Amino acid sequence: MLLVENIHKTFFPGTPTEKKALRGVSLKLEDGDFATVIGSNGAGKSTLLNSIAGGFPVDSGRIVIRNTDVTKMPEHKRARFIGRVFQDPMKGTAAGMQIAENLAMAMRRGDRLTLRWSENRKLYDHFRDMLAELDLGLENRLTSKVGLLSGGQRQAVTLLMATIKRPELLLLDEHTAALDPKTAEKVLAITDRFVREGHLTTLMITHNMRDALRFGNRLIMMHEGRVIVDIAGDEKKKLTVSDLLGLFEKASGGEADIPDSMVLG
Repeated sequence: MLLVENIHKTFFPGTPTEKKALRGVSLKLEDGDFATVIGSNGAGKSTLLNSIAGGFPVDSGRIVIRNTDVTKMPEHKRARFIGRVFQDPMKGTAAGMQIAENLAMAMRRGDRLTLRWSENRKLYDHFRDMLAELDLGLENRLTSKVGLLSGGQRQAVTLLMATIKRPELLLLDEHTAALDPKTAEKVLAITDRFVREGHLTTLMITHNMRDALRFGNRLIMMHEGRVIVDIAGDEKKKLTVSDLLGLFEKASGGEADIPDSMVLG
């Protein structure tokens, strides 16, 4: 469960470059909710995710994950609650370490790290089975350095790392935006399967309206640091891109500039 109450975040306050990134954002995700978040550039989407993850301290408001108030908690301590996949495939993994080593570290998220995994054949076989489910040919490359993988393979491994130890909250920050369309579709399919099978509470930022409509049971739209649309369940299932464009224009007062990438992907 995630509870965000009236959070505000301003960058460079009191200067000519002051930017009010979040203006009283509130939302609540119940266990198993899969919410997609969409909005134009500068809407506050990534700032929201970074605030939840602890990358940015909020100016005011409250953030609660599974009955724990994490508002003042540093990022490294929040990591025990959160699985995260970044837009940049180079983040979230250790390039100079083997796939198996990366998975072993992820499995011990929140625990004291050791190297004893290397002596555990059952754990090694478990990693091979999980990688085989990705259908990317990685099950026989456990000793390969992650830095040698393609962007799509690396994102899939990062996604596996983020969910290998069930997180209270999964944060996906446009995690397919840097991939080619075919690879992005495969990573999205893996994402959807992991979220459904694990019943994971998930917040996924996307730049694509079609993906926002296809995935999840909830759609949140942001504009100028505020949530302007929040639709769930059957109401979301009935939405089309045209409906979403109309809602966006109405909620933003017709002032928002909608990039083609949001519509066309």
